[in-house]
Amino acid sequence: MPRPSAAGMENPAPVPAGAMASGQGNAGFRLRTIMTWALLLALLLGLFSRMDLDFALIGQKLPFMLGLRLSPDGFIQGAVLTLVITALAMLFCTVLGVITAAGRLSSSAVAFGCATFYISLFRGTPLLVQVLIIYLALPQAGIVLGAFSSGIIALSLNYGAYLAETLRGGVIAIPRGQTEAAMALGLPRGVIITHIIAPQALRIIVPPVGSLFISMLKDSSLVSLMGLWELNFLAQSYGRSTYHYMEMLTTAAAIYWLMSIVLELFQGRLERHFGQGYQRLGSPR
Repeated sequence: MPRPSAAGMENPAPVPAGAMASGQGNAGFRLRTIMTWALLLALLLGLFSRMDLDFALIGQKLPFMLGLRLSPDGFIQGAVLTLVITALAMLFCTVLGVITAAGRLSSSAVAFGCATFYISLFRGTPLLVQVLIIYLALPQAGIVLGAFSSGIIALSLNYGAYLAETLRGGVIAIPRGQTEAAMALGLPRGVIITHIIAPQALRIIVPPVGSLFISMLKDSSLVSLMGLWELNFLAQSYGRSTYHYMEMLTTAAAIYWLMSIVLELFQGRLERHFGQGYQRLGSPR
């Protein structure tokens, strides 16, 4: 699965945000975009309408797949469980990514070595293998973890490595002269990080981080291998029991898509927020 790379962010081309927003921000452009989406969506729906899908079955299973009903053992399931796993993994991988990025930028050889070793290990091995090692292989070493915690740990460790490189790329993209100028003015290091480096780095970091988290939402389906009743697990189970794989998998895909769209909209708001100053500077007079 392709991941956002921090390599291309180290020396980004200085394209003003307003140069892109000037053409995309007008009402005519948005209207044509909406019409294009509507046309493509109509074509997609028309394609599925020719497949003789059992919509009654979809309506019957949809509450369970959305997570509106609890599992037989009283635990959350479906899309709700998918969102909980993703949200917790986002939280832990963000903490891990920040710490690892700090190690990558550190002048300490030990911190740098630990950070680069961790990044190389978890970026260089498949997420599926990591999930299976944590859940199936660690018990041989006396470490027994439940399916829920194993899924969160695997997603956090894997995506934390990618996030660390994304954060590092955003930080080193800020010209060093700004940090040196702030230090010359006698500003504390904490103020330099929070008021000078972070606001500019976030404008660069938000798009690839948003893509990472959307990928994490979809990769959370791998925890179905451990028997968790999340969205992908239910879609496959209902498909096997009813022999209507197309209906169940298509429904699951639509739910994943809708959840991804929500994350995309939130990402867009963050991009506009952190790019406000650049849009004003680059806006046409």
